[in-house]
Amino acid sequence: MGTWDSGPFDNDTAADWCGEVNDADMAKRPMLVREALSRAADEEGYLDGDVACAAIAAAAIVAAQQPGGPAITSSYAPDFLLDGGRLDLPDDLAPLAARALDRIMAADSEWHFLWQDAAGPSNPAFDSVHDLRGVLTAR
Repeated sequence: MGTWDSGPFDNDTAADWCGEVNDADMAKRPMLVREALSRAADEEGYLDGDVACAAIAAAAIVAAQQPGGPAITSSYAPDFLLDGGRLDLPDDLAPLAARALDRIMAADSEWHFLWQDAAGPSNPAFDSVHDLRGVLTAR
């Protein structure tokens, strides 16, 4: 996995997934977000890092749509969101996104293992996930 920073869109997998979302028909975009979140949240075995990266990007999109959610500013996010667009997302995606993030932070997650091993005492990737989860559960 090519990673250049700790944000939700700062890796090859997330950037590629965002490209797919951007290129998809507007009506299919919420389904792509749901699929990315569900794949992570529902994984019962070892969670693959690529699945986690797509889910974190999807969770960031859901969080940005919440009241007081963080603005999406990464040039690797879907272009339509950077241009001020929004998605009509169902209310059940915020709890699903929180559940996906919980799964990603579990011990049997490749993403968790790699960032835990790489970051040392300060972990901006973990902080980013915790911040997103806070927005998603603030209701």
